[in-house]
Amino acid sequence: MMTTRIRHSLTVRITHWIIALSGILLLFSGFGQLPLYKRYYVIKIPGLAWSSNYEITLVIHYLAAAIFTAAVCFHLVYHYRRREFGILPKRGDIGDSIKGFKAMFGLGDELHHEKFQAKQRIIYTIIGVTSLLLIVTGLIKSYKNLGAIVLDPMLLQWMAFIHTITGGIFMMLFLAHVAALLLKNHRPMIPSMITGKIDREYAEKHHPGW
Repeated sequence: MMTTRIRHSLTVRITHWIIALSGILLLFSGFGQLPLYKRYYVIKIPGLAWSSNYEITLVIHYLAAAIFTAAVCFHLVYHYRRREFGILPKRGDIGDSIKGFKAMFGLGDELHHEKFQAKQRIIYTIIGVTSLLLIVTGLIKSYKNLGAIVLDPMLLQWMAFIHTITGGIFMMLFLAHVAALLLKNHRPMIPSMITGKIDREYAEKHHPGW
């Protein structure tokens, strides 16, 4: 009979899925405000005729942004208060990440890890910085809608440009994150984000430092 070990608490799992789902809504509604869905016939897909409506996608974008921002802030405060910093990068993580990526494709032996792999810590940091940049630029872009407040048009242009480019980077990172979990040696970690549990034998073999 397979034995398991708790890897993620219920709070961590709920926060993770709120960030993931609101992030998906942000990407979909954000790109919907560009003339993409009508041009590439996304609106022809049953149930998505509304996707090119700027007013609808804008409301969805703002609601998703509020949820995303709140969840990210909660995530940071929650782990800071609990002094849980195991996901943050450490010295040597870049080199170990390169070895880890090679191992993913059979070009070397898999390293022994702590709770999080070196490449997970690096990717977490990149996604985290990207998320914060999206939040900051998004808030500045929205600031102009408060009424009498006037911002420099050049600043707004730069914020819009950075926000769009960062959104594209966030999407690629999100897809890479999902794709990595589909690799054979990473699949055992998928249940931990649903049930919170991971196979104990797998954890002892691949994460002995945990």
